[in-house]
Amino acid sequence: MSKYDDLEKLEDLRQKGTISEEEFQSEKAKILASKSSCAEGSGSNTMLGLSENNYLMVMHLSQFAGFIIPVAGLVAPILLWQINAKNNAEIDRHGKNITNFIISMIIYSIVALVLCFVIIGIPLLIVLGVMWIVFVILAAIKANKGEYWRYPLSITFFA
Repeated sequence: MSKYDDLEKLEDLRQKGTISEEEFQSEKAKILASKSSCAEGSGSNTMLGLSENNYLMVMHLSQFAGFIIPVAGLVAPILLWQINAKNNAEIDRHGKNITNFIISMIIYSIVALVLCFVIIGIPLLIVLGVMWIVFVILAAIKANKGEYWRYPLSITFFA
């Protein structure tokens, strides 16, 4: 269906009084924005010069930025999420998933650190580190394929 068909249907809804003028203008802007990016040949919206799937993959992989700059692994994915959360529902969904995972891993790490006093915490920290790396890579691969993958053991803070 072309953007002109969508706009025609939208105009009919406005004429019938089904939607208000504000709703009409909002939906019209969405139709024009989504259809124009498809016409560019990418087949999806672009953010920072990346396709949606690549942007989602970068969001997941940005957690590794903490290896280079301390705390960047916490801040970078949240910033990338907030930059485009209102423009794209898929980015918002992945951003919430990433943030839930980050918060969950911080909680698990604090518990493991406390358990270091009884020796069991050291192996737990190692297991958490390996799980974190594997889960982030898996989520990034799935995101690049256009799939949504919820991190295992992630506590839902943002739904």
